[in-house]
Amino acid sequence: MEFLYEGTITNQVLHKKQPMYIKRLYLEDLPIIEHVQETVIESLADKESLQPLSTEEYLFILNERGVVVGAFADHQLIGFRALLIPEIDEEHLGRDIGLAEEELSKVIYQEISVVLPEYRGNRLQQTLAEVVMKELPHLKEHFRYVCCTVAPMNIPSLKDKFSQHMYIKAFKTKYNNMERYIFVKDLVDPPLRYMDYVSVKLDDFDKQRQLLDEGYVGLGFQLVKGFHEFQFAKPVL
Repeated sequence: MEFLYEGTITNQVLHKKQPMYIKRLYLEDLPIIEHVQETVIESLADKESLQPLSTEEYLFILNERGVVVGAFADHQLIGFRALLIPEIDEEHLGRDIGLAEEELSKVIYQEISVVLPEYRGNRLQQTLAEVVMKELPHLKEHFRYVCCTVAPMNIPSLKDKFSQHMYIKAFKTKYNNMERYIFVKDLVDPPLRYMDYVSVKLDDFDKQRQLLDEGYVGLGFQLVKGFHEFQFAKPVL
C-alpha cells in the first residue's frame, strides 16, 4: 500500500498521539467516506457551514473525475479531502470569477474537506490540502485554476484557504440560495503584488461586495482591536 504521507496525530478526546497516514481513496472506500461525512455533519452546530456531497457526486469524483485522499489513525478513516473536475455548466465557478469560456476547462475544484471532531486542532485540513494538491500532476488533464466555495463566518475553512494562498474573488449565491465566497488560486500566474489595502469586518457583506465589484480581492485576516477583519487589496496587474 502506497502512503502519500506518514506522521502522528493527537486524538483530542483520548489526549494521546497516534500513528497517522494519508493515502488515496477509491470506489471501494465510498462507504467509509460517507460514514465520516455523516459523522462530521452531525457534529456541526451550523449544518449550513458544510455543503455535503451526494453519493452520485462521490461516484463522479472517484470514477476518474478527481481525486480523494484520506487520513487514517488506528486504521480508521478520520478525515479526507477531494478535488473535483467539474462539468462545464451554468453554475461553474469559473464563470463566477469572470473567466472566459475557453478557460473553464482549466479549472479544478477543491471540494469537501472534513475531519472528525476528535482530531481537529492538528492542522489536518492543511496537511490534507498539501497532499491532495501534490496529486494534481497525476491527473490526465492539466489545470491552471483551483477554485472552491466557503460559507461566510466559517473561520476554520477561511483560514484553511488563505493558508494555501488562495484569495476571495467573488461573493455569490450558490447551492439553493446560500451565500458563498468564491476562492481561487492561479497556479500559473499568481498575483505577486497588491496595493490599496483595506480592512473590512467579517460580517460587513455589503462593503465586501462593493470592494469585490471594484476589483479588490480578499487576502486574509488581520487582528484589529482584538477582532479578526478581512484584508482586501487590489492586485497589481
